[in-house]
Amino acid sequence: MVGGDTMNRYARQICLAEVGDAGQAAIRAAHVLVVGVGGLAAPVLQYLVAAGVGQLTLVDGDRVTLSNLHRQTLFREADVGKAKAVVAAQTLRALNAECVISTIEIPLDPANAKAFVAQSTLVLDCADNFAISYILSDTCKALGVPLISASVLEFGGYVGGFCHTAPSLRAVFPDLPDRAATCATAGVMGPVVGMIGAAQAQMALAYLIGQTPSPLGQLLRFDLRNFRFSGFRFDTAPDPAPDLTFIPASNIKPTDFVVELRGTDEAPTPVAAHAKRLTVAQIADHQPTPAANQRAVFACRSGLRAWQAATHLRSYWGGDITLIAMGDTPPTERQPT
Repeated sequence: MVGGDTMNRYARQICLAEVGDAGQAAIRAAHVLVVGVGGLAAPVLQYLVAAGVGQLTLVDGDRVTLSNLHRQTLFREADVGKAKAVVAAQTLRALNAECVISTIEIPLDPANAKAFVAQSTLVLDCADNFAISYILSDTCKALGVPLISASVLEFGGYVGGFCHTAPSLRAVFPDLPDRAATCATAGVMGPVVGMIGAAQAQMALAYLIGQTPSPLGQLLRFDLRNFRFSGFRFDTAPDPAPDLTFIPASNIKPTDFVVELRGTDEAPTPVAAHAKRLTVAQIADHQPTPAANQRAVFACRSGLRAWQAATHLRSYWGGDITLIAMGDTPPTERQPT
């Protein structure tokens, strides 16, 4: 497109005093990393591309499934079985050819997060997976990169701006939830996902144009069961140093005290050959203790049981503890190969 056509395309946002030519230039210069290309990403990606974000990197190793189409509106029935990131990129390029879109068709994990985040102006957490949220928050905090993170379940959720000039996710959510409810197990309403994703997109654009007050340090809550909305700022919230952090399974050492929390039905092969198979209840009841010079490593599917087991161990042992979220998808939700 020539310059005049470009200006005409974005005229309705450039005319806003908060945007102007300088804001549009900042949007165009941005490189936004979007982790997770599902329900939240559907409005996020379409609004960012439509607004003229210069470069987007999409990270998602999953494929399109029929049971997700009620909220993952970037996809169509004919896309079932295809890589989410690839299909989304094709749709988005048709929306705005000026936007440079790259895809990474593998899951984000502690091993690759730093390289992905380091090249980005802004990171959007659309994965709605608490292990990924903490990995991204810890990485963004360490690198000084802003993070807009969202989560949605059933009829509600939240979106917030973290890191860079604001406290990290751990300042607002120091502990994981008591149960690992997901959209697959607890359900979710599609329009709720769309509303929170749209708010996430707006917070991202607000950061890029330097809007005041900043979206960083702001959390918005949505309760669409009761049609209530709320929010608060957490700019001065104490930001604890990361304690229980996630590592990739490849970082396990032969000397580690490794506990596999998944049963044999869930994971026939443990995370490491020398791992002990225990449950969270067994750890709480029997209090197994690593040697003084060992690192304790807890592994499960989502990271929740690992966090719970580590919390029990931390109550009576002061050594190094770390977590692994293997990310295995339950059989009923496994994608076609």
